[in-house]
Amino acid sequence: MRLDAGITNVSSAGTSVQVYDTTARVKWVQFKALAANSDLTYVGVSDVSASQGYELSAGNTVELNFSELGKGSDSASVPANVLYVDAATDDDKISWLMILDA
Repeated sequence: MRLDAGITNVSSAGTSVQVYDTTARVKWVQFKALAANSDLTYVGVSDVSASQGYELSAGNTVELNFSELGKGSDSASVPANVLYVDAATDDDKISWLMILDA
């Protein structure tokens, strides 16, 4: 397993942005809307939007533990490239921390 982290900028509000362009599999991820954000941000898959995503206010976090969801299976994970974010305001950002299969 390996740890990776980054910040994804949504330069154009209302446009989904891929978090991480890799097929490496995510076992655990935490997203945090930056405290300096002006408005809401959203986490989801490729069709994420204000009406279809997990809403985060500035400074809020959400954690997804895929390995816990697949109890008894070491392969419980998702490809990192299926995770996307969106924002209600241009240039708002979401930071992320992932544990990936090696």
